[in-house]
Amino acid sequence: MTLHTWWLFVAAVFLLSGTPGPNMLHILSRSVEMGMKRSVIAMAGCLSAIVLVLAASAAGLTTLLLALPGAFEVLRYAGVGYLVFLGIKAWRSKVTPLDVGDAPLPVAVSGAALFRGGFTIGISNPKLILFAAAFFPQFIDPALPKAPQFAILVGSFAVVETFWYGVYASGGRSLSRYLSRPAIKQAFNRVTGAIFIGFGLALLKIKPS
Repeated sequence: MTLHTWWLFVAAVFLLSGTPGPNMLHILSRSVEMGMKRSVIAMAGCLSAIVLVLAASAAGLTTLLLALPGAFEVLRYAGVGYLVFLGIKAWRSKVTPLDVGDAPLPVAVSGAALFRGGFTIGISNPKLILFAAAFFPQFIDPALPKAPQFAILVGSFAVVETFWYGVYASGGRSLSRYLSRPAIKQAFNRVTGAIFIGFGLALLKIKPS
C-alpha cells in the first residue's frame, strides 16, 4: 500500500464516518442525556463492534457470512428490529431533567449497560459488513502481505471514527444546554426516535451484492 493509497482511504473514511448514522446518533443522544465523559463508554462500545467486524473481514469471516444462505438476512432483520426498538423507546421516553454532569454513573445506567448499548448498535448494522467486504479490498495491494495492510486500514478507520465520536459527543454537550425546557426535550426525543426508526427501515433496502 502506497502513501497515496492510504491518504485516499483516510479521506474516504473521514467523509463516510462523518455522515450521520446510527452510531453517531447514539453517541449524540448519550452525550445529551448523560454528559460528555459518560458518553465515552458508549463510544467504546460502538468502536469495539466496528473493530471486531473489520478484523473479522480481514480474517475472511465476512465473506463466509455473506456466502451462508440466509445469514445476512437474519442479521439484517435483527438490525432493523433493534433500531426500530430504540426509536420507539426514544419516542415514548418520559421527559426528565437532563443530567449532563460528570458525576459517577447512577446504578440505573451502569457503565456495562452503556458499553453494551453502543456495542449492540454497532454490531447490528449490516451496512458495516458490506462496507468491510466491498470497500477495504480496494485499498489492498494483492502483491504485498495482506495482514499488515489490513492492520493499517483498521487502525486508521478506528482513529477517524473516534474523532467523529468526539465531534458528535461535543455537539450533544452543547445541545443539552438548550434542552432544559420539557417541550424542547420531548421534541428532541421524538426526532431522535423517528431518525432511529428511519435508519432501521432503510436497512430493509440493503441487499448483498
